[in-house]
Amino acid sequence: MNSASDKLRPLLWEPRNLVRAIEAAGVALWSWNVDTDDLAMDDNAYDLWGIKRGIDVTFEDLSAHIHPADRGRVLAAFTATRAVIGAYEIDFRIMIGDELRWVSARGQGDDVGMVKRIMFGIFIDVTGRKQAEEGRELLAGEMSHRVKNLLAIACGLTAITSRSTTTVRDMASELTLRLTALGRAHDLVRPVPGQTAAPSALLGDLLTVLLAPYDDLGAFSGRISVSVPRMSVGEATATIIALVVHELATNSLKHGALSIDTGILDISCSAQDEAVTIVWAESGGPKVGAPTAPGGYGRKLVERSVIEQLGGSIAYDWAESGLVVTLKLDPEQLAA
Repeated sequence: MNSASDKLRPLLWEPRNLVRAIEAAGVALWSWNVDTDDLAMDDNAYDLWGIKRGIDVTFEDLSAHIHPADRGRVLAAFTATRAVIGAYEIDFRIMIGDELRWVSARGQGDDVGMVKRIMFGIFIDVTGRKQAEEGRELLAGEMSHRVKNLLAIACGLTAITSRSTTTVRDMASELTLRLTALGRAHDLVRPVPGQTAAPSALLGDLLTVLLAPYDDLGAFSGRISVSVPRMSVGEATATIIALVVHELATNSLKHGALSIDTGILDISCSAQDEAVTIVWAESGGPKVGAPTAPGGYGRKLVERSVIEQLGGSIAYDWAESGLVVTLKLDPEQLAA
């Protein structure tokens, strides 16, 4: 007597059920005549490429949808797959209107499984995986940049502290205070859930906390001044402003006004209905000039944060007397 599982066993091998498994996995099937360039695809493949189902297509038709930057590479790769021994996998971008998708084409090379000049393979939508990979790469680059900045800041703060103290004990005490203040400021760059007391802060308080680690003590006190009207800054915007201030302060500590005893940093702000303008002005430091090379990662990070995330603008004036940076932000965005 057959058991219930024995009765169901034939269902496991029904072709239609196996097709359901392929559809559930999001796998798209294709076959390609290497001589005529004709393609046959299932409905998943037509939908993936944004092509109306059922119409005749060739590999050349699909190529028109491949991102221009990838097209030449993909065409060469597909031609080369016939000589590849074993399985192959090609990842590339396609454009469906204004939408960008990542597609992975997979199959067997070296003409394995070819039937009457027809090759077989699959397409898989790997957009989510590629976006996750790009996000991880961006995060890794940003974290690497921040660590380098923090090391540069620590070196600069050590040099500043050595000028304002006379004993090793005093230097150790002041340097500890500065590094502790740096830690508090760094928390503003990456707020820790549950440790942010309020959803907003005053702009003046925010700037003061951020710049406290860089201000000289003792004989050099007062090199940094902050003069801004009373206005609130939302948590999201505070994080971006913190990134900008850290980047500008780090560069100043390396090359600008904060790198020598006589340098001064003045931050002012004016608020109008159409824009909030924050001016970062350095003076009394080494002579500066506009960079001749493209901006590094830090500058790109600042510009992307201000322009793309806040919808504002940032302008650099490389005056001989010192760098002046002007930020313009939407008043409504400032409180977001």
